[in-house]
Amino acid sequence: MRGFLLLGVLILLMAMKDMNIAKLASVDVPLFNGIVQDLFPGIESPVIDYGKLELKGMGLQVTPFTITKVIQLYETKNSRHSTMIVGTTGSGKTVTWRTLQATMATLCRSGDAAYNLEFPLNPKAVSLGELYGEYDLSTGEWTDGILAEGASPALLVPSDEKPDEKWILFDGPVDTLWIESMNSVMDDNKVLTLINGERISLPEQVSLLFEVENLAVASPATVSRCGMVYTDYSDLGWKPYLSVPLRAITTRRHRLPARSGAAGHYPSI
Repeated sequence: MRGFLLLGVLILLMAMKDMNIAKLASVDVPLFNGIVQDLFPGIESPVIDYGKLELKGMGLQVTPFTITKVIQLYETKNSRHSTMIVGTTGSGKTVTWRTLQATMATLCRSGDAAYNLEFPLNPKAVSLGELYGEYDLSTGEWTDGILAEGASPALLVPSDEKPDEKWILFDGPVDTLWIESMNSVMDDNKVLTLINGERISLPEQVSLLFEVENLAVASPATVSRCGMVYTDYSDLGWKPYLSVPLRAITTRRHRLPARSGAAGHYPSI
C-alpha cells in the first residue's frame, strides 16, 4: 500500500513540474522548487533520460539551456496539441522546435518515432480574410483562406492514418484579431469553424505550434488552452552566438596555407 501511495505522489510531483516549470522565468524556478519541496519533503522526482539530441549535426553550440528547452517542448507537446514558445528575439525559440524536429526525424529513420512535418506561416503577413477565408462582397462567392487551402496537406486529410506528426507553425505576434478564431481549434475537439459555417476537423496527427514574443494582448481563454514554453534570453546569453563563428574562423585559419610577409599575418581572436 505504501508503494502505491509513493507512486501516486511521484506521478503528481512530475505532473506539477511538467506543467509549470517550462513556463516559468529562470528567477522563478528556485521559488517553485522550494514550494514543491515544502509540499513533498524528502521526495525527489526521477530524471527521464531522452537520449541524445541532434545539435552538433546542425552546426549549433550545445548548451544545457537549449537541451532543457527542447525536452520541455517535447513534454509539453505530449500533453497539449497546442503549444506556444514565448520569448524575445535571440532567445532560441526557432532552434528549440527545429532541434526537436531534427531529433524526431533521426529517430524516424531508425524506426523509433514518427517523422514530423511543419507548415510555417506568419499570421500578421496576411489579412484576416486571407488567413481564414472571406466572401467576395460583389459576387457573394466564398474564397478559402490559407488555413483551409494553403495548409490543406495537414487540414484536409482527416482519413490520413500515417503516424507522421504535422505541425502548423504560426510564427508571428499574437493579437485578438486572429487568435480568437483559433480557440475552437485549441480545444480538445480540434475543430476550425469558418464564418461560412464550414467546420474542419484536425486529425490526431496535427498539432499547433506558436512562436511568439509575448502574450501581452492574448486573452485568458487563449492562454489557458495552450501549453507554454518560455525561453529566457538571460539564460542563453551571447556566448553561443559567438562561439560557433569563432570556431569556424579558427578552423579556416588553420586550413589556410602559410604565407610569408605581411599577407601571412592574420588578426588574433
